Amino acid sequence: MLTNSYSHLAKMIKILQQASLKTTHTPICTKIISETHGRLRLRVAPLHRHPQEMQRIAHMLQAQPHVTQVRTNVNSGSVIINHDGQNSTLENVLTTLLDLGVTFADVTEGNSEAAEDMKSTIINLNRRFDRATGGEVDLRFLFPLGLSILAVRQVMVKGLELEIIPWYVLAWYAFDSFLKLNSNSQADNV
Repeated sequence: MLTNSYSHLAKMIKILQQASLKTTHTPICTKIISETHGRLRLRVAPLHRHPQEMQRIAHMLQAQPHVTQVRTNVNSGSVIINHDGQNSTLENVLTTLLDLGVTFADVTEGNSEAAEDMKSTIINLNRRFDRATGGEVDLRFLFPLGLSILAVRQVMVKGLELEIIPWYVLAWYAFDSFLKLNSNSQADNV
């Protein structure tokens, strides 16, 4: 979303719509987060957040004479480009990005940014648990264990009564989530 500089909007749209014939790399999906006088902020899609790729983009942009600074953050996919604020500089930056294979689209690829952020947070938390315990325990084990403990507690407190959340439902969720979280396809993703 463009903010604070609507005068550049028409020119930006025109530049972004032009196809670049120099692009040789696979398209890098990005989203313009903000554009203010002298500053452009992009978010790179999670699929393209590789240190080498983001450094390649930063080096090409820094080679431009009117670009003063380019900062990247691989974890968040953020690329911040500071420039002299001239319209021609912004056009050159956008053209360079297009030539590098950058496309401007929805970077969440079907999910909302909040869902992607939540997914990323849980994956990072899982990695921390894995490292902290030397690979002995992770969230794929702790979550079903927690549901199992709730199921046992429910049986001990309520007996076999079928109340709001019966013990067998919690037991089923514990068993089902353990199987799903520890399947071979999920193990490769974490």
